[in-house]
Amino acid sequence: MSTPPANYRPEPPIFEIRVKGHLDQRWTAWFDGLTVTTQSDGTTALAGPIVDQAALHGLLQRLRDIGLPLISVTQTDPGDDPGERPASH
Repeated sequence: MSTPPANYRPEPPIFEIRVKGHLDQRWTAWFDGLTVTTQSDGTTALAGPIVDQAALHGLLQRLRDIGLPLISVTQTDPGDDPGERPASH
């Protein structure tokens, strides 16, 4: 087993956060560049890399502050396309 180089940084995990209601693409910048995808079931999926738990909690606080009901938070595999998955109920 080898030791990774000192400058090695693993890729941040990819998360999908699903909220009730529709947000348009102009929210992308406010949500740190996450992909904003509206779904036909009346939800919005925010998806992309989130560097650490502190960043995830900060994002969840923003959602709370603007009054969006949280439906789910899911960590996905990097090869998945989280915005294309059906909503979880």
